Amino acid sequence: MTDFVKLLLNAHFFYPDRLSGKEHSVFTGVAIIHCSSKDNQLETEVTDFYEETKVKFSDLSEELLWEYIHSGEPMDKAGGYGIQALGGMLVEYVHGDFLNVVGFPLNHFCKKLAELYYPPSKHNVQHKKYDSIPSVDTFENLSDGENNSSNFTEHKGASKLDSSGMCSSGTIYNSENRTSSVRTGFMVPLENQNGVSESAPKLPSKILELMDGFRASKALFVASKLKIFDHLKHRGPLKAVDIANEVGTSVCGTERLLDACAALGLLEKTPQGYSNTDSANAYLTSDGEYSLHGYIIHSNDHLWPLFTYLESAVKEGSRQNHRAFGKKAEDLFKDYYHSEEVKQRFMAAMHSIAHLTARDVATAFDLSRFKSACDLGGCTGALAHELVQIYPNLKVTVFDLPEVIANTSYFQPSGQHMAPVTFVSGDFFKDNLPEADLYILSRVLHDWPDEKIHVLLSRISAVCKPGSALLVAEIVLDEKKTHPPRAVLQSLSMTEGKQRSGSEYKQLLEKYGFTNMEIKITGNLLDAVLCFKKNLSP
Repeated sequence: MTDFVKLLLNAHFFYPDRLSGKEHSVFTGVAIIHCSSKDNQLETEVTDFYEETKVKFSDLSEELLWEYIHSGEPMDKAGGYGIQALGGMLVEYVHGDFLNVVGFPLNHFCKKLAELYYPPSKHNVQHKKYDSIPSVDTFENLSDGENNSSNFTEHKGASKLDSSGMCSSGTIYNSENRTSSVRTGFMVPLENQNGVSESAPKLPSKILELMDGFRASKALFVASKLKIFDHLKHRGPLKAVDIANEVGTSVCGTERLLDACAALGLLEKTPQGYSNTDSANAYLTSDGEYSLHGYIIHSNDHLWPLFTYLESAVKEGSRQNHRAFGKKAEDLFKDYYHSEEVKQRFMAAMHSIAHLTARDVATAFDLSRFKSACDLGGCTGALAHELVQIYPNLKVTVFDLPEVIANTSYFQPSGQHMAPVTFVSGDFFKDNLPEADLYILSRVLHDWPDEKIHVLLSRISAVCKPGSALLVAEIVLDEKKTHPPRAVLQSLSMTEGKQRSGSEYKQLLEKYGFTNMEIKITGNLLDAVLCFKKNLSP
């Protein structure tokens, strides 16, 4: 290439010549400043991030570079090329956000907006109040160093922001006035006086989330118990004072609870008041389409007290009913069927999970080959009703304790034209089991000790004909027995039973003559296991 061409290229900051055949990175820095007024004070929320995209240029000839120069396109472009136009012919590949190279990381920006205005937490936002509205020159970098895209260091400082949101001084300061250069939004690690790089400790967001998890759970439980979401359903935004008057609570306490629910993404908060999110209407109202209200109340009233004594449970290796409720486990279990209110609350909890998981369990395998099914311990019949809706030729019987069957009418679907489900009362540990081609155990095996499971599976195996099947709906652990975490945490309640992996279910069921096992991880709260009673040898 002639010296004249090189001089011309350098004069116009034309970098494609230098980048020919090489990979380079394009960085864009973005700062978002949200201003709001509260109590006649200005409150700002500042967050920033950068996006990196890697671009590889082809080997470029001098003729091609001259043609691109004569087009006029590179003369006003950062980096000397416009990837969205003729400059795209120079590029061999792009790794990352294409729009970031064009000029703005739109995808990352939209995700940041979602985090800011519908946040799971606000670890990356700090607040600063002013007595009056300051000029832009007084804004400081308020980021706390948490950033999902990189590990670069950010500190508070007095640097001014220019119109692009970058520090106009080109320098960022820490508390000891050490500096790092800033170029096109990229911040290099700080160095101490000895020239050794330092990096600020990364905020342990996962640990902090776990530390605060109990607060979030209790906020959900209390809001559900007060039926906050029911009061907001199908209504316009309500003020905290209106909700407090309706539920009979203090205004200040209600406002704090509502703000917590809004911070958790359960409610929407606007100047007009609070309103439900779509998820709250579907899952948190007591009459939502897939309401978890019953299970949430059960978690608050029954599971929360048990986990309060988790340390004792770990030390002793047993449930802590006597400490949590002042009763033994068997006495507490009987209470479910002697108190009408507690009984219906327990059934509502079981119905919540069964209704939410029923379709995924029912469709995990093609069950159209079966003519009859018996759901042992089927409770309210949520899964049974889903089965007869999907398989119209399937006749389903729900077999459960008399105290349960007597209260199933509260949970039957209305206004649906489907084949009826038959309810039969009995104890599957000692009474005769209804005949069926398919037996179902949904959320049963994990709750019982080995000796009880032996009795149950032996009875099912005895009535199963060769070729009939058993469908098990449980959470299936991975082989390390550490995933999914929800199942592992459930086991901490120290029930008499246990959660199992796929290989453990295979080993267990084969002992009772069930083979050809298939497992379907549904992605819902329950997985599905299907196995068949082996044919007798000729």
